[in-house]
Amino acid sequence: MVNEAIQLRDERPPSGVRRVLGFIKDALLAGRLRPGDRLLPERELAASLGVSRPVLREGLGMLAGLGLVETRQGSGTVIRHPAPEALGDFFTFALATGGAPIDDVMHARIAIECQAIRLACERAGPAELAQLRRCLDAILDTLDDPRAGGLADAEFHAALVAAAGSPTLSTLYAALRELLLASHVARRQETIGVRKIRDSLAEAHRAVFAALLARNADAADAELRAHFRIGDELRAAGLRTRRTEVPRRA
Repeated sequence: MVNEAIQLRDERPPSGVRRVLGFIKDALLAGRLRPGDRLLPERELAASLGVSRPVLREGLGMLAGLGLVETRQGSGTVIRHPAPEALGDFFTFALATGGAPIDDVMHARIAIECQAIRLACERAGPAELAQLRRCLDAILDTLDDPRAGGLADAEFHAALVAAAGSPTLSTLYAALRELLLASHVARRQETIGVRKIRDSLAEAHRAVFAALLARNADAADAELRAHFRIGDELRAAGLRTRRTEVPRRA
């Protein structure tokens, strides 16, 4: 009886909107739909899916919000390749409303970057290495500017992920970009003026870049993890120092 109940429950049709979303998702995964393809006219598509036209519009509206479809006047609805920014907005809202702490986001960042740098040691070409060199120079030029320095730091790490040549890792990283950028700037603002942290930033990024240039995946992974670990330790130490300082009278 239990198995029969489970079978009956599994065979129940999904809601109309979920049917629309499921159809598009399955067609994309199977390769039946690709960016640039036009969907059937609204009346035909609604009939084929067994949903009303308002329900179809609701489902397509949700997909349009993700940048996955676009309705063009006189041309119908076309499949698009969603921009990473749209996915980033979704991730930002989802994580913010879900109460995900920035430390949890950082764990995801570390996982992505450490795999990315290993792939970059194999795949990075002259263009990718040149971009990383420019980003490194920007970091060294902005060590005393929290905003510009945070932006330069974020660009270096984004370039590192791009050098891996993995569309999946790049898409995941781009989805976290806004949250990570805020973290980069906030950390620079918290530690501005702490010379030990300033020097460590320069040394750590140079070491990561040097290991990547040497195509040594194990060393690059180790340098990147050390950068994350030491950065957190120095930042915490800098904050403790500041909190214990007693303002002097003029």
